[in-house]
Amino acid sequence: MAQDVAVLDFGSGKITVVIGERGANNTINIKGIGEAEYAGFMDGQFLEPEHLAMAVGHAITKAETNSHSRIKHMYVGVPGEFSATICKSLSISLGRRRKVTDADVDLLHTQGEDDFRDSPDYKLINVQPIYYTLDSDQKIIRPEGIFASKLGGLVSYVLAESRFIAEVNSIMQKLDIETSDYISAPLAQVLFLFDGAMRDQYVLLVDVGHITTSITLARGDGMLAQYNFSMGGGHITGDLATSLGINFAKAESLKRKVELTLTATDSDVYEIQPTKGQVEWFPAKFVNEAVTHRIDIIAKMINKCINKCEYEFPEYIPYHLTGGGLCYLKGGRDILAHSLEKPVTIAASKIPQLDRPHLSGVLGLMDMILKQTSDTKKGFLARILGK
Repeated sequence: MAQDVAVLDFGSGKITVVIGERGANNTINIKGIGEAEYAGFMDGQFLEPEHLAMAVGHAITKAETNSHSRIKHMYVGVPGEFSATICKSLSISLGRRRKVTDADVDLLHTQGEDDFRDSPDYKLINVQPIYYTLDSDQKIIRPEGIFASKLGGLVSYVLAESRFIAEVNSIMQKLDIETSDYISAPLAQVLFLFDGAMRDQYVLLVDVGHITTSITLARGDGMLAQYNFSMGGGHITGDLATSLGINFAKAESLKRKVELTLTATDSDVYEIQPTKGQVEWFPAKFVNEAVTHRIDIIAKMINKCINKCEYEFPEYIPYHLTGGGLCYLKGGRDILAHSLEKPVTIAASKIPQLDRPHLSGVLGLMDMILKQTSDTKKGFLARILGK
């Protein structure tokens, strides 16, 4: 019988809680979903932290009401801004030439964990392989069952900030959630959105949210590097509000009208009509230029992050765009691709009715946790949750 799980995703403008189970054909059956807008986070800090517990509580209550169930155990996605990724090259001797076992793989992973065990600032939450090597040093993905006398590899360790965990634990306790486990949200996204064959060739995922952007370079089953900066779709709205002298709500409505694929003339306008109020018109050429300018800035920030990366990856791989900050802006992807001088594709779930880029984070978390129900071997879950 399928088992329900509950996951919590901290977006940069919205908190989402989903209750679900594994459906037919490896799909995800959503039983309940709850969302709550909140101030979000910037530069690794929650904005208006005094309202955070209330927002989490609202999202949980909505999900429970929709699913007619009670959440007892919560899996929490850790945003990139509250985590760090460190990769280590490791090697162990097997003593003699024999088959590599799950225990050997676990031992290799454990060898790299010692540096993190006593850290007061971080907690290890995920351990994933980039690749393994055997006697010939050829890179492979699954070493179990292959004969060798040594086992090595590049292993990715994801660390969550202790203060983030302490803050969320305190909220869960107040809400009478018995236990909670923590998972890297960027890692879950990558494993969910891209199959193993694609990941083996490197994947670069750019998640542009409301006020933050997360960049993940991944290979194999792990992340090589992740970068974050505090800028997203909300900054486009802010630019429009400031330059046109309108409130944020009107600016958001205007942004949703923008079509960057069209060449606007001086006579073209965008029309919006507030719920209460008269129709207003805004110069399309000016609006498009303002939006394009902010996307150019986001592209420069993306390049700045990638240029810091110590890992080389093929020039030809596309950049995959997800999240709600740019994906729904008509022509936004094209402008970003032009500014980056790279091909950009939209990355979203392939599950019918759930194929929306802004859901890729919470669905990735759900998919990662549901995998435990189809594989009860300790080695699998231990490596997923870093235990």
